[in-house]
Amino acid sequence: MIRTIIKIDKDKCNGCGLCIDACHENAMAIIDGKATLLRDDYCDGLGHCMPACPMDALSFEEREALPYDEEAVLANAKAKEEVKNQETMGCGCPGSMAKSIDRTTEKDLPNSDNTLDDVMEYREVKSSLNQWPVQIKLVPVNAPYFNGANLLVAADCTAYAYGSFHNKFMKNKVTLIGCPKLDEVDYANKLTEILKLNDIKSLVVTRMEVPCCSGITNAVKKALQNSGKVIPWKVVTISTDGKIIDEL
Repeated sequence: MIRTIIKIDKDKCNGCGLCIDACHENAMAIIDGKATLLRDDYCDGLGHCMPACPMDALSFEEREALPYDEEAVLANAKAKEEVKNQETMGCGCPGSMAKSIDRTTEKDLPNSDNTLDDVMEYREVKSSLNQWPVQIKLVPVNAPYFNGANLLVAADCTAYAYGSFHNKFMKNKVTLIGCPKLDEVDYANKLTEILKLNDIKSLVVTRMEVPCCSGITNAVKKALQNSGKVIPWKVVTISTDGKIIDEL
């Protein structure tokens, strides 16, 4: 049948994934770095995804397509929800329990009382992680360590690309990480709740230079707007070879 359906301009698409979050029918996915319509019968042709695209890569077209199949969409949504529940460890796994990490007792400098083993341990770079969990989709929005915190929201590749990430960005901050390309969640909703419920003092976003990483910046921007709070924030962009190339 001929009907209205979404058309994706692959040349304009930057792979940010915001349209994926906005699609109520789960009709799209990021494949090879570009938004792709998975099945014609999942697309209702209403265009809820279009306003979310920052690159104007989505439009309507009239073409031969399978009719919209609401039953298939609901079955797919149910399957995705079951997978999501497993991933978020609703079973109460200890790995999802929130906790603070006290680093005040760690040795900062070797002295005459230190053994050789102490000195050798000191030579290792100390972690600056001050809380657990760190994944955006796992962290409790009302964890006590959020109040009065300076918040770091990091695309997870940044810690691997930038060698001094712990000392320069994580030190004395609460750290949240995620990948806007691989995680099928809307970070903006979770971040909005964290900002609304807690007294966040400042916010730093670290992202990679790749286009899909704009998703984490857009999520933070949306969360700041939705929270109604004025919080100092900046975005640091890191190159794939480990250099800071932009700081706004």
